[in-house]
Amino acid sequence: MTSTTNDAPAPDPTLVREGGYAVWSPSVSPGIGHDLTDEQKLALAFRWLAREGFAENLAGHITWQREGTDTMLVNPWGLWWREIAASDICEVDGDAAIVTGKWDVTPAIHIHTELHRVRPDARVVIHNHPYHVCVLAAIGVLPDLVNQTAAMFDGDLGLVAEYTGEIDSAELGADLAERIGDASVVVLASHGVIITGETIEQATYRAASIDRACRMSLDIMRLGADPLPLDPGLVAGMKVSLMERGADLYFDGLARQLIRQEPDVLD
Repeated sequence: MTSTTNDAPAPDPTLVREGGYAVWSPSVSPGIGHDLTDEQKLALAFRWLAREGFAENLAGHITWQREGTDTMLVNPWGLWWREIAASDICEVDGDAAIVTGKWDVTPAIHIHTELHRVRPDARVVIHNHPYHVCVLAAIGVLPDLVNQTAAMFDGDLGLVAEYTGEIDSAELGADLAERIGDASVVVLASHGVIITGETIEQATYRAASIDRACRMSLDIMRLGADPLPLDPGLVAGMKVSLMERGADLYFDGLARQLIRQEPDVLD
């Protein structure tokens, strides 16, 4: 069974405040300072999300099916996210067979292969078990969107409300993809979360932000207080600003920091 959040009323289109590039765009930005391969970008995403608490020891996978290709970049089985370097990245075909790479990949990659197959917008698929997401997943609850940054998830959250065990075949992956539908952030009951994005930058930004949104929601639940209501029109405009003006620059910033502190990530 799958449910999606939209407890708040849909905003009146005539009352939506504009956001993003329609309001303002920077004339110049710091950039990364390096020309990066796709494997290097993916390795940076793994290490950064591990730092942010999104990863649980050996668990989790990110796939990136680049535009115009049927293959996917993915992490190998056996390495923790915090130690992955560009040369560790594997490539698999649409049926999860290894094309290039030094090691095996987990059979749970079928979570990804089947979602890529039915969701052209899901170029990047991220799965792991961040702690605060998992607390809410254990009780089958989605986070309340209680602050400005959480606006990025407005209308994009879903819940697969029944734990169905390990996904280790294309058939089980296809069933899960159907349950996920078109949501870009899906909490899996008693399990973890799946994030999708059109770009590695967008998906990484969402993944790095979801556990904090869940933690804030949990803390407010513990207070026993009701959060202040957020105007749907303002939330809609803020979501556009965060995704259009935030995702790429967020990724640039994490790349600059990691390359300075852990240059072997590019090896």
